[in-house]
Amino acid sequence: MHFAAARELVRLMRSGEVSAREVTEAHLAQIERTNAKVNAIVTLLAEQAMDQAAAADERLASGVATGPLHGLPVAHKDTHETAGIRTTWGSPVLAGNVPKRDELIIERMKAAGVVTLGKTNVPEFAAGSHTFNPLFGATLNPYDTGRSAGGSSGGAAAALATGMHPIADGSDMGGSLRNPASFCNVVGLRPSPGRVPSWPAQAAWATMGVQGPMARTVGDVALLLSVLAGPDARSPIALETPGETFARPLDRDLRGLRVAWAPDLGGRAPADPAVIEVLEPAVKVFSELGCVVEEACPDLRGADEVFRTLRAWQFELTLGALPADRLKKSLADNIEVGRSLTGPDIARAEVLHTTLFHRVREFFERYDVLLAPVSQVVPFATDLEYPAEVAGRQMLDYLEWMASAYLVSATGCPALSVPGGFTTNGLPVGLQIVGPHRADFAVLQIGHAFEEATRHADRHPALAS
Repeated sequence: MHFAAARELVRLMRSGEVSAREVTEAHLAQIERTNAKVNAIVTLLAEQAMDQAAAADERLASGVATGPLHGLPVAHKDTHETAGIRTTWGSPVLAGNVPKRDELIIERMKAAGVVTLGKTNVPEFAAGSHTFNPLFGATLNPYDTGRSAGGSSGGAAAALATGMHPIADGSDMGGSLRNPASFCNVVGLRPSPGRVPSWPAQAAWATMGVQGPMARTVGDVALLLSVLAGPDARSPIALETPGETFARPLDRDLRGLRVAWAPDLGGRAPADPAVIEVLEPAVKVFSELGCVVEEACPDLRGADEVFRTLRAWQFELTLGALPADRLKKSLADNIEVGRSLTGPDIARAEVLHTTLFHRVREFFERYDVLLAPVSQVVPFATDLEYPAEVAGRQMLDYLEWMASAYLVSATGCPALSVPGGFTTNGLPVGLQIVGPHRADFAVLQIGHAFEEATRHADRHPALAS
């Protein structure tokens, strides 16, 4: 039961074939068997979860309308505020923090009927795509526990991969939904800015960081997005499209689809040969599905400066008041970069951002979708903070190896990480599917067609069996 699709579990519970209590018990048992091997869930609320599952069963039995996520157990990302539940951001600074409210993404999931299992591990203040912190340690890759699970939604991805929960909430600024999905052979969507509104938010107009869904299949990601998406008066950038839009069937004939393949994003994100070796056959699948595939890439000049400038500015805004001597050095350094920015620095980034948007918009007049690696590397050793070298190029800092994801963040386009295959030694590699501005549903449809043709997501880690 713990590897069943979320949509199937909801169907079974609504039909009375299984109860929410049985579903929750099965996932708690899997957590008991597996979590110590990967360190994905850092706060566990087993008794509370069983109480919520019992209440879900009572609601169903009484004939009260139930939500689209009725009875689904989920552990929430430890950067998302949960009322009455410890939310630490992976930092000693917030080790005892217990919020009094749920933030919007949690509000929506609870209203849709989820059962809360606890919280999933993150890097300190979600900085970096490798999940480790001084409070809880590192989350390990389920396919090789000597390697990283990615980040910042690394705990969520590892828990999905091992069957500890069927859906997960996450967030993504530079790849935090996509990189762990790639490393753990699950699915993660970076939605268009405003697709999943955020509240509370200090910089409510900012678009670089977004929240979004993860799951083991594209269909389950779409199910969760149907709950998370939709307008909210508390978010000034919330898109008006109702969430129900994403609950429609994903089936689509891809014949004639114009596909661009950019293995190194125009030379700006060289990938290790092992990554390309896996993804080249994946790209051929699109030709077999009737697509017209060409090697092409939008002009991403300025994207690196846009991302780094606006990220540093937002880090200083949101974290600048924290004591630097109690933070990991790379995070403290990022905050200091943000503090040193001038008005002209921000202005230049905004102009570059606008120019980038129009170049990418024009690119998508010629192509329907862009394919690229999610990550430039395969999962790396857990004891590294980040890979020092990628494809023969020395990395300047802990961000540079994530360029294949964060350059796409700067475009504002929706981007999906879907399982793309495995290396010869069994490590997962994700394929990144990028669509035009606000084309989230099309991206999900294309990812679903690829998933159905390849079935890479059906391969689970041995330690989870």
